[in-house]
Amino acid sequence: MNWKLIALIVGALAALAGIVLVADASPIQALKTLLQGSLGTPAAIGGTLRETTPLLITGLAVFLALRAGLFNIGVEGQLVVGALACAVVATRLPGVGGVLLGILVGMMAGALWALPAGLIRAYRNGHEVITTIMLNNVAALMTTALVAGPFRAPNQENATTVLLGAETRLPALIGRPLNINLGLVIGLALAAGLFFWLRRTVSGYELQAVGSNPTAARFAGVSPQRVMVRGMLASGAIAGLAGAVLVLGFEYRFYKDFSPGYGFDGLGIALLAGGNALSVIPAALLFGILAKGGVALGIEGVPRAITTVVLGLIILIAAAIRYRKVKTVA
Repeated sequence: MNWKLIALIVGALAALAGIVLVADASPIQALKTLLQGSLGTPAAIGGTLRETTPLLITGLAVFLALRAGLFNIGVEGQLVVGALACAVVATRLPGVGGVLLGILVGMMAGALWALPAGLIRAYRNGHEVITTIMLNNVAALMTTALVAGPFRAPNQENATTVLLGAETRLPALIGRPLNINLGLVIGLALAAGLFFWLRRTVSGYELQAVGSNPTAARFAGVSPQRVMVRGMLASGAIAGLAGAVLVLGFEYRFYKDFSPGYGFDGLGIALLAGGNALSVIPAALLFGILAKGGVALGIEGVPRAITTVVLGLIILIAAAIRYRKVKTVA
């Protein structure tokens, strides 16, 4: 029995309970409110799945980059660039063609926005954390300027594009109160596809080899530079897909401050998932539960920031467990 790990878990729970008490709330009541607000009713479950969908896709974007040895902090910027590109195309081409082309253009925009960071990392050894953070700021400013200028909807005071028509939206699979559309299926299929690709294909093996040890991969005949660039492009494309799904499946337009931070949350999801693409699914669901339940906590007067503390403690415990397994194997 690992007493250090048990002490860490007990300490984390005690710290969380103390924070809730300081906020003048009951820990038990706060937990009930969180669960009731996220899973207590069909409408609450639908809201949780709505939050989970973009989180799942952004988590996969970060996960893929991590498997290639890249720390893609720029998923947020790639998401908003892909979302704007998708919205511009979909509003000009109604129907199924607009949906398909919007998704394709959104993925291409996300990939192209990630490309400079991949090239700088591969051929100039510039750290991708710095370049992607800088590109996040540029993406936020650029998309805000565009949606407030040439792509702004006519006769609108707010910076927003035209609202998509009903024929240019992702089809609903389950109606109210769950309101599940094709976006969730896309995320689940992508997780399964990545799981298979990483474990069963040569290119997936090469990507993980470079992520584990670029020098050893080079001696095995794999070009780390090419794999890094391809990995960053694929990660950016998935982030752009998340933006397209948000536009076509939930928001039906692009507007200023489009994303509440799905790209940054994807980092925590990928870290929590570890080395298994399928593990991104429950990790994203956990984040979705806390995001939806946090709204209910706020209504009850409990600070929503407590959910961020919960996520931080969970990731800390998961990292400790993973480190213990690695150390045991070594």
